[in-house]
Amino acid sequence: MQWLVVLPLEIVAATLTIEYWTDGNINNDAFVAIFLVFIIAINLFGVKGYGEAEFVFAIIKVVAVIGFIILGIILNCGGGPQGGYIGGKFWYNPGAFHNGFKGLCSVFVTAAFSFAGTELVGLAAAETANPRKSLPTAVKQVFWRITLFYIVALTIVGLLVPYDDDRLINGSSGADVKASPFVIAITNAGIGGLPSVFNVVIMIAVLSVGNSSIYGSSRTLAALAEQNQAPKILGYIDRKGRPIVAIAVASALGFLAFFAGSSAEGDAFNWMLALSGLSSIFTWGSICLAHIRFRAGWKKQGHTLDELAFRSQPGVIGSWCGFIMNILVLIAQFWTGAWPIGYGELGPAGQVNSFLQAYLAAPIVIICYIGYKLWMKTPIIRSHNMDLHTGIRDLNVAELIAEEKAERAAWPKWKKAYKYFC
Repeated sequence: MQWLVVLPLEIVAATLTIEYWTDGNINNDAFVAIFLVFIIAINLFGVKGYGEAEFVFAIIKVVAVIGFIILGIILNCGGGPQGGYIGGKFWYNPGAFHNGFKGLCSVFVTAAFSFAGTELVGLAAAETANPRKSLPTAVKQVFWRITLFYIVALTIVGLLVPYDDDRLINGSSGADVKASPFVIAITNAGIGGLPSVFNVVIMIAVLSVGNSSIYGSSRTLAALAEQNQAPKILGYIDRKGRPIVAIAVASALGFLAFFAGSSAEGDAFNWMLALSGLSSIFTWGSICLAHIRFRAGWKKQGHTLDELAFRSQPGVIGSWCGFIMNILVLIAQFWTGAWPIGYGELGPAGQVNSFLQAYLAAPIVIICYIGYKLWMKTPIIRSHNMDLHTGIRDLNVAELIAEEKAERAAWPKWKKAYKYFC
């Protein structure tokens, strides 16, 4: 459900970036059609087309974020044309955490939606020539990308833009991309031309997520069909290795983005964001739980960790931490959804609407899971009965690992240090 909703959501977001230049004088549905055709065309080229497009998008995003971090540090120290020295004054006035702990909890859905997508590393691994080598590198790079794109960049944004800036509060929706804090920070510094350039980067980043959503949702649907958990037709793979029917279904849901040209644009955006954001909490919670149970079954059936071609660096402890944190986020989201900030002014109807927007995905996911278990009458598999061998590649893992260890031992120290982190 998470990835099926992301495509129309991101296309709506992309049309909001266009409003930065058009001011709403052109119907957004025209841009929806252009973006849909562009994204669908990329995915019709298969995994190679998707990979090449994401490679270009990633270069643009990385260069832009690194550039913004450098520029943000300069602006914060007073090096911009206007604004002077800023330092940490916005963290004191108006403050860093608006509405305290409840304010922090209230943005979990938006934050979860932003972090969603890193699990695509695992999906793409199935279509790579040598996932045993490419997967560890990709997983490590995800960590550094999160650090760069989120932790560092957003800390600088928090230093440059106060939360009570009118351009943020008066946006047409709670996630108004044309009122991006990145653009506001550059505009406040009095730098001409650059806000438009960075808005283009934001649009590319948004379309990149939309592109990934078709790839992720189509592969997920095909895998479900292969396991008899979805209609068999969705598992059809053409001669070029594309799950063409699943791609068609995922693309068709993109037509929901035509809400962007109606008066319901803001509501549509918020409801799709609610569905997608909370779904990612369930996705990552289930990934952590699956890893915990896999390792338990692997040990129960007499296997050792040396037989695994790839091991998670934080191990089972990391998965337990991730699983518990996801549960805590679900609890916090229930609290902020049922009793949102200022709920006394909303009235009963407004409070119900707020709760549904914040927690709608939870009952949908639970009903689908319980419904499937009852309909298919599938038991919960015990660790000693897990099938850990079907689909495994016919490789002598022990020999390959030994060869790689010998190869790594001959590396120079700089390469060992680099590979440890990357």
